[in-house]
Amino acid sequence: MRINIEDEARDWQGQELDCGGCRYLELQRQGKCQLKQACVFDRYARRIDRFFYWNPTLANDHLGDPYFETRAIAAKHADVFRLPAMLQDPDETVRWAAAARLPHNYLMKLRNDPHREVRIRVASHLDDADLVSMVNDPDYYVRTMVARRLSPSTLPMMINDPEVEVRRTIVRRIDPAWLMRMAQDKDPSIRVEVAERLSPEQLVALQHDPDWRVRYEVATRIEAGHLAEMANDEDAMVRELVAERLGAPSAAATAPQDLTGSDTRMT
Repeated sequence: MRINIEDEARDWQGQELDCGGCRYLELQRQGKCQLKQACVFDRYARRIDRFFYWNPTLANDHLGDPYFETRAIAAKHADVFRLPAMLQDPDETVRWAAAARLPHNYLMKLRNDPHREVRIRVASHLDDADLVSMVNDPDYYVRTMVARRLSPSTLPMMINDPEVEVRRTIVRRIDPAWLMRMAQDKDPSIRVEVAERLSPEQLVALQHDPDWRVRYEVATRIEAGHLAEMANDEDAMVRELVAERLGAPSAAATAPQDLTGSDTRMT
């Protein structure tokens, strides 16, 4: 028989809860606390949250509880003046719960938080000027979030980021004036993204790129006057595309026919 653990009432250490000696027994009589439904000592976050929703004035009393979920949920209901101290909490969930309710200057203090998830959330809330200080964050995903939110005109400071995913975000958003600079990127997937954004006139600079995928994108949109230079490209797919655009028969169409396999049923 399968037991649904959510039907149990246990604390954060796995001990079974007993309302008999609970200090909030009076609240239970008033319908403001209920085992398996709304309990500040339960290990399930939604039950803790429901307790504070019913009893918000008790949140201040639980900011120092040993269970991080209790502290984090209490921070959502506690008096704001109690929250600055919570930015030093050992758990990242609690620090962010507090920061989310505090003024902007407190959020800035978490730009160097030791936990990446906190820094990611901070980056998702800061404006352009404040994000600049996070462009060298040690975590690539934090930098990706920064690249998503910086203004296109500010992104050039990140074009040499060591992580491909960060540069991919940059190349999709950066001011077009900087695309030719990124056309020299060492990763061909980045150069493909550059080619997709360049104008047909600018694609000339990439028609001899060492990667066939870049040259294929170039051949797709480059001005017809430059296509002849790519007719003998080393890659068959690029040559075929060039021939198609030039209106010339493809290599496959002009190849000699093998007559040895003719239909023997013909007489």
